[in-house]
Amino acid sequence: MPRALAKVGDHVVAETDSWEFVEGNIYFPPSAIKDQSLLQHSDLSTFCSWKGYASYWNVVVEGKTLENAAWYYKEPYDKAKNLKDYIAFYKDKVDIIEE
Repeated sequence: MPRALAKVGDHVVAETDSWEFVEGNIYFPPSAIKDQSLLQHSDLSTFCSWKGYASYWNVVVEGKTLENAAWYYKEPYDKAKNLKDYIAFYKDKVDIIEE
């Protein structure tokens, strides 16, 4: 069965065998996060015309902070309701691997 990983260096931040794939991004379910303390709330918010407002997380691994490296939709629009609370990572900050 395929699985997806989000890694920073050798550290696995998220791992799942069930995810949503939208606009070239893997959205990990909240249960895929290995350690919630790796995510720190960011004040950044952005808007997508069909998904709604995205909130952001900083990813902190081994004392290194990757600012606004992950985002999620707390209250997505109806067309994106399958993404509610799922987390995506910027590929230039976090390695996304499909196995």
